[in-house]
Amino acid sequence: MAKRINSISTFNRRNKLPGINIAGVNIAGVNIAGAIIAGAITAFIAATLGALLLQAPSLAITEILFDPYYLHVTKFSFYQATLSTLLSIGLAIPVASALSRRDFWGKALLLRLFSMTLVLPVLVAVFGLIAIYGNSGLLKQFFTFLELQSSFNIYGLNGIIIAHLFFNLPFASRLLLQSLQSLPNEQHKLAAHLGLSPWYKFKLLEWPHLRQQIPHIAGLIFMLCFTSFTTVMVLGGGPKSTTIELAIYQAIKFDFDLQTGALLAIWQIILCTLLSLSIQKLAKPVVIEKGSGSGERNPLFQDSFKLKCWDLSCIFFTLLLVLPPLLMILLSGINSQLIEVFSDGQFWHATGNSFAIAALASSLALITGFLLLLSSRHWRISGLNFRADKLELIGSIILVTPGLVLSTGLFLLLRNISDVFSLAFWVVTFINMLMALPYVIKTLSQPMLHCALQYNQLCTSLGVSGISRLRLIEWQVLRKPISYAFAISFLLSMGDLSAIALFGSQEFRTLPLYLYQLLGSYQMQAAAIVALFLLLISLFVFVFIEKIFKAKGE
Repeated sequence: MAKRINSISTFNRRNKLPGINIAGVNIAGVNIAGAIIAGAITAFIAATLGALLLQAPSLAITEILFDPYYLHVTKFSFYQATLSTLLSIGLAIPVASALSRRDFWGKALLLRLFSMTLVLPVLVAVFGLIAIYGNSGLLKQFFTFLELQSSFNIYGLNGIIIAHLFFNLPFASRLLLQSLQSLPNEQHKLAAHLGLSPWYKFKLLEWPHLRQQIPHIAGLIFMLCFTSFTTVMVLGGGPKSTTIELAIYQAIKFDFDLQTGALLAIWQIILCTLLSLSIQKLAKPVVIEKGSGSGERNPLFQDSFKLKCWDLSCIFFTLLLVLPPLLMILLSGINSQLIEVFSDGQFWHATGNSFAIAALASSLALITGFLLLLSSRHWRISGLNFRADKLELIGSIILVTPGLVLSTGLFLLLRNISDVFSLAFWVVTFINMLMALPYVIKTLSQPMLHCALQYNQLCTSLGVSGISRLRLIEWQVLRKPISYAFAISFLLSMGDLSAIALFGSQEFRTLPLYLYQLLGSYQMQAAAIVALFLLLISLFVFVFIEKIFKAKGE
């Protein structure tokens, strides 16, 4: 990849081609916009952390390094995140490979569900998981019916791993499948012509292609699991199963110990930053050969009965993980309080707030991420990989900065300037935009780079630039990843609880906060209805956005 990029940049320099205008606009303006955005994000993170640190009379990171409890919390955070990531990626590879080979009724719906699991409201998903694996869940009732004893307990490491697999395994499978579907048709035909077996085809053709995506996906999953908050808070099972993120919440929320909270936040940021830098070293992109992927399943392989059994087993296992909790949400959500909830004005007010925040936050995240990636893409093609890596790292910095810390720091910044709660809508929108930005960057980074590597010199030779290039090349190639990034951002913003939990009130709340309040007051039937509504809305959003972005004639 480095040789390919260096050859392109050398060719452009020698021939003085304007092909670096890959954005369709003046590249100097793009670089300035990317630098301004990166600087603004850095300044905001520094300001919020500074506001929190000012509350601490002293700083001593050694308090964490030599405290047995915080050392245990750190070790557990690494352990559960590593185990969750390895299981998610390890299982996603055969699942994605099986889905690329097989076609069946309901596959399109299944892939939409796979895309949604990562950004489903955590409380909604946990509601369904407890209904299946909890102490009074279906699994426990099944063992009781068979008069068998089961020592399985969802609270603790078991529940955390299951929840992380529920969220991350389908998401990773979907992204890896997208990578397999982008393989050029010519390579499939060549493999079929050479008579390669499925194993050798995977080893020689599919695996080199998957390898470019795995570090990016694994890095995102690891960071999400490492900073897991709501899942660990609900399913953690006590101090033995606590992450750094939850320890920060306990220090700030219950003890109002801002000094300890600030120290833990700095500790987590240091660890996550080191991890992000390490992942970036491993995540070296690979050049996609010229040609076009079909986007459909690949029928050109040597099929066999054993391969069919293997593929169906992988798909069935994933279905068994994903569908039962969702079905329990569906069954629990249809109850006698349906009319009462839907006639409640507070429910529709929260729904309107959720849609408005999600639409604005996801749009801003998409625009911001696109501008950042235009700059990083230009620098990569120019051979400035270090600068490009740091720009993307700044855009993804929210992954290494606890959302609770950002919300608390922003609250401290604004409380002496204005009425914080009067600005709640804009504050929550901004925080949700920052939280969605890493997903946009992770989703669009590789497709945008590959688009430039494939079409940059062609556009230069044909004189295609500006709006024409954006319309004829960039938009056509990036339509699907852009729609996916927007849908992910929209659902993530719609289901977020961290920001609204601090800035929300009885006059201003979103659906997740409304659901949380129902659960807190033990209105389980009403909570089940809201959980079902959020689930159906998530599915509808994916279908609707796909229809909007779908090309004419497809």
